Formats: sequence, structure tokens, C-alpha cells
Amino acid sequence: MDRFEKVYSQGIIDVTEIWVDKETGVQYLFHRNGNAAGLAPLLDKDGKPVVTP
Repeated sequence: MDRFEKVYSQGIIDVTEIWVDKETGVQYLFHRNGNAAGLAPLLDKDGKPVVTP
């Protein structure tokens, strides 16, 4: 788990988090609600991944 860093978290049951891949800088949105969850890269207005410098 050293590769990913959680930079934002909101909620307890309905959880939204932003994770950053420390090797590539790509940001990911993680959302969990009950038993369902999903992970997707954050995209800018041009559809390219958001990258942390």
C-alpha cells in the first residue's frame, strides 16, 4: 500500500475518497455505498487523467 496515498475522504456509510498513485501521479476517485463500490481515474475537461505534479 506504499504506492497509493489517500488525499481526501468524506462520509462513513456513503464514502467518497480520492487516492493518488505516487509513482504516476494519477488521481483516482473511490466511492462506496453499502456493499457496492467503484474506482475510476479522475478526468479533466478533455478526458485526460488528472495528474498530481
